This record gives sequence, structure tokens and C-alpha cells, in this order.
Amino acid sequence: MKLHGKTALVTGGATGIGYGIAKALAAEGCRVAISGRREDALKTAASEWSGQPAMIYRACDVGDRAGVNALFDWATQQLGRIDILVNSAGTNIKNRSMAEMLPEQFDDVMTANSTGIYNCMYAVLPQMRERKDGLIINISSISGKRAFAIGGIAYVASKFAMSGLSAAVANEDGKHGIRVTTIYPGEVDTPILEKRPKPVSDEHRAAILKPEDFSDIVVAIACLPKRAHVPELILKPTHQDYQ
Repeated sequence: MKLHGKTALVTGGATGIGYGIAKALAAEGCRVAISGRREDALKTAASEWSGQPAMIYRACDVGDRAGVNALFDWATQQLGRIDILVNSAGTNIKNRSMAEMLPEQFDDVMTANSTGIYNCMYAVLPQMRERKDGLIINISSISGKRAFAIGGIAYVASKFAMSGLSAAVANEDGKHGIRVTTIYPGEVDTPILEKRPKPVSDEHRAAILKPEDFSDIVVAIACLPKRAHVPELILKPTHQDYQ
């Protein structure tokens, strides 16, 4: 197993890309803790993983800074340390235009998608700096590279913020042996599609990415030597435009 002896905490780890990554890391021997807002979904996800080591979980809203600090204290106690942090928690809204969106909805998306990432990185970086080793993988979106209308105003703003945060921390903490990778997915068949303004057809779902499409790539990044850093990675459906 390529990651035997390593540990990981995956936020947004009960469903979608987060759960796909959590299973991929665990399959390579990594001890994995998953987190998300809904304890019932976390319990189901952890129980569905039948491999070893077992997956552990704890509910947390990444926008709640005190809750995040408690999560990282718990995960560090349970795992001994956090070698890999995967930030996959995120959200969107249905009324995505500037004209339709309410200010409090903008705040909610920014809190979950950018402030939440900051909270988690801030919580884990001290122990990584002390060890001079650590990997952080932030799951963004191609809406963090291009202002695609499909993502909406708040989502685009939050993902651009995540991109800047990731790059700045990578530059600042690279000297401490810490690597930060931002992955920019195109359309993926995950529960966030339920928040699209218009329903997504089964035909469309079949043509876009699946959470498991990220498994091998994330494992490969996690297996790289400390001297090698992948700052950014874009993965999109073959048919989806990227300009």
C-alpha cells in the first residue's frame, strides 16, 4: 500500500469528490477521518467503507471557526497527526445571478467555500510547520479559473478567493516543506447538482465526471516526494469547453 502509515482528514468527505478521495486514500493504507455538516451522511459513508483501516468521522461546519478547531484537535488526537488535509467542503445556491441573489446568500457561499478553507488551513498548518512536512489539497472548480455563468456570482467569487489563498499559502509555507495543491474540476456528478437552477438530465450526468475520476490523481500527488509540488491541476469532462 502506497500510503501505509500516512493520515488524512477530508472535509466534505461524506459524499461526492470528498468521499471518492477519502476511499482512494484509505485503499492505499492511509488512516482517514472524514467530516461534513450531516452526521447521518458521515455515518453512512464510514460504514460503507469496508476496507482497512476503518474510516472515522466527526460532524463540523467549516464556516464555524470554533467547530473547526475542535475538529482538528479531535482528528489529531485520533490519528496522531494530520499528514494530508483535503478541503472538499463547499456549496452553491440556485438563484445565482447578481440580480436574484440575496446578500446573505452571497455571505453563506463565501463562508463555506473560502473562509471555511482558510479556517481549516489555519488549524492544520502549525503542526505541519513543526514537522516541516504536509500536503493540503483544495478542491476548487474551473469557476475559480474562469468566470463561467453556470457557477454563478457567489460561487465564482468564492472559488477565485480559494485559488488566491491556496497559491499564497503555497508560496509562503513551501519553505516549511508544506505543499498546497488546488484541483479545478469541471462538471462532476455529485449532490451539488441538485442546486442547479435547472434540473440536470440523466444523459448529462452520464457525460460528466464522476467522483472516482479523481482517485488516481490525488493518490499520485500524495505519493510524490517532498521535493515535488503540483500547484494546480485542471480535470474536466472531455466535451466541456475550457477557454
